[in-house]
Parts: sequence; C-alpha cells; structure tokens
Amino acid sequence: MSTPELVGLGAVAGFTIYLGLPLGRLRNPAPRAQAFLNAVAIGILVFLLVETLGKSNDYVEHALDAANRGAGSWWRFVAYAAIFASGVGLGLLGLVHYDSWIGGRRRRRASFGPGAMAVGELEREAAGGGARQWSQAQQLALLIALGIGLHNFAEGLAIGQSGARGEIGFAVMLVIGFGLHNATEGFGIVGPLTAASERATWGFLGLVGLIGGGPTFLGTIVGQSFVNNELFLAFLALAAGSILYVVVQLVRVANKLGHAELLMWGVFAGLVLGFGTDYVLVAAGV
Repeated sequence: MSTPELVGLGAVAGFTIYLGLPLGRLRNPAPRAQAFLNAVAIGILVFLLVETLGKSNDYVEHALDAANRGAGSWWRFVAYAAIFASGVGLGLLGLVHYDSWIGGRRRRRASFGPGAMAVGELEREAAGGGARQWSQAQQLALLIALGIGLHNFAEGLAIGQSGARGEIGFAVMLVIGFGLHNATEGFGIVGPLTAASERATWGFLGLVGLIGGGPTFLGTIVGQSFVNNELFLAFLALAAGSILYVVVQLVRVANKLGHAELLMWGVFAGLVLGFGTDYVLVAAGV
C-alpha cells in the first residue's frame, strides 16, 4: 500500500467523527433528552479514559517488567513513568489553568459593564474574530474535542506505524475499528451543547470535528514516517489527563440537569457504545 493510500485511510478513520456531530443541531431538546445525551457523552468519555490510561500504563509496566528480568534498563522504566505522569498532569492541570484564565477574563469584562464588553466585541471584530467569544457549553465541547483529538492522534500513530512496519492487513483493520469507534465520539463532543439547549452552527460542528478527528490523519502521517514509542505514550497520557478533566465537568452539568436514574442509563449506554466498538478490534484480532 502506498503512503497516500495509507494516509487517506487514516483520514477516513478520523473523520467518521462527523457522523455523530449533527446531534448538536437539535432544536430545543426536551430536558430528559438533554440529560440523557449528556450522560451518554460521559459514558463514552469514561470508556476513552479507561482505554487511554490502560494503554499508556502498559508501556510503563512492560518497561518495569523488562528491568526486573534484566532485559531492560531501569532508566527506561523511570523515563516512561515520568512521561506518563507528566502527560496526565499536563493534560489535566493544563486545562484547569486554561479554564481559570478564561473565567478570569470573563469576570473582568463583566466588571467594566456592558459598554466595555461592546467595545471588546468591536475590537475582536476588527482583529478578524481571532478572539471569538464562546459560550460555556461551546468551550466545554471544544475541550472535549481537544481531548479526543489527542487520543485520536495516538490512534493515527498506531495506523501509520503499522504501515511503516509493512503490516498492511493490521493497519486496515485498525482503520475499520477506529473509524467505527470515532463515529461514537461525535456524540461525546456535542453532549454539552444539547445539555445547554444550544443549537450548534454547522461551522462550529465543522471546527470541533476537525479538532477531534483531524489528528488521526496527522498521526497517520507522523507514524508512517517513523516509529517512536515515547511519542505514542506521551500523547496517550496527555489525552487521559484532558479526558479526565472533561468528565468531571460533564458530571457537574449532569448534577444540574437532575434525572439521576436517566443519568445512569445514559452513562451505561455510552459505555456500551465505547466497549462495543472496541470489541470490533478484538474480534478482528487487532
């Protein structure tokens, strides 16, 4: 298989995320539908959290086992453990500080009154819209897309590295499995929007789809060029930290929406979707 063909398959695997995004166009969903879709998003992201933490920790444990048996270096284990811890910490705490910074800017603008906010809007328009104001639900959707994007970059690395090793059949099965799996991730991204009764524009859905799905394409390009376990581990750990932060935020939204029993059914449905698509890979021997 040629490089363009492999990269094209990586793009297909990533951009199936758009299949779930049109749910963000729902008009005024009923409160129970809002709560359920938000809960499904939580379930999908909990699955991704378990998957990314497990895969990244596998690298650390294998390095520890090799060092114990004298087949590997203790320094390699220390390095992998440090990458793992740093990635999770950066993904989690980095978003905490980013959210605090955004909240601080919003409070400062509000303290100057509506006139100052109007001037700020005009300044942003004059600058070409580079500092566009997002609602809290949109910001959370963007953060979810970012966390999923980091995870999908690692998936793209796996596709590309399989191709680089000449394991074409394995690479194709990864594309099929990841493509099915990514189709469910669109639900996770738009969950905060439906919970807030916000109808996303097609432009916004295009943006979050690009952030969440595009990295699979980029990861395939990078992975096809060279094989690097440390890079793979770093992006998995970053993704785990980012997803953990978002899960906590979505749980807060769920508490505000109520419907405790429906919340658990939605989380269960999200877990079923996540693990179900993952079983496709297992059944294929991937």
